[in-house]
Amino acid sequence: MSKTRNLAMVGMLSAVSFILMFLETPIPLMPSFIKLDVSELPALIGAFAMGPIEGVAICLIKNLIHLLKTSTGGVGELANFLLGAVFVFTAGLIYKKMKNRKGAIIASFAGALAMGIFSVPINYFLTYPFYTNFMPMEAIIGAYQAIYSGVNSLLECLLVFNMPFTFCKGIIDVIITFLVYKRLSPIIKGTNDKVDREERKMAAARAAEKG
Repeated sequence: MSKTRNLAMVGMLSAVSFILMFLETPIPLMPSFIKLDVSELPALIGAFAMGPIEGVAICLIKNLIHLLKTSTGGVGELANFLLGAVFVFTAGLIYKKMKNRKGAIIASFAGALAMGIFSVPINYFLTYPFYTNFMPMEAIIGAYQAIYSGVNSLLECLLVFNMPFTFCKGIIDVIITFLVYKRLSPIIKGTNDKVDREERKMAAARAAEKG
């Protein structure tokens, strides 16, 4: 893939990822301030098609654009970037070394698992300390306790709720990627163009032989 096409695809997938950030939905059995989106989906597709660095670049550009509309002073965007980068870099790196269906499955699961695990320190040290500027920690924990009274600290809330949620979010991205990747990969890589050119050459050669 040429560098020019690579850059163009990164830009296009970043734009799609940015739009997907706004298509979020609340999740049952989670506090109302936690919502689901699939904005890492284009980055995962890009990581598989072009490589892990390109996947991380898509996460970065998406969040840089979102800074123009931030309501968190950049903290939410930084957390989103870190989680997305862990996800797509892990998945993209493993797939780069194991380019088959089994490798894609292992890479996807590992990426989602890594994102789930890293969500705990990122939320504990970055996201929720910022949220305490608007909501007391007791209220945040109380929102979790309203769903399950067995959690008594922020760390317990993150382990019981956020880590499984983040892992499942990654798996949703993975499932959608497996459904659409085969069709999108030739477009991203430009292999459709190569096939079309080869077919035209063969058609021209057959026409010349008949003539």
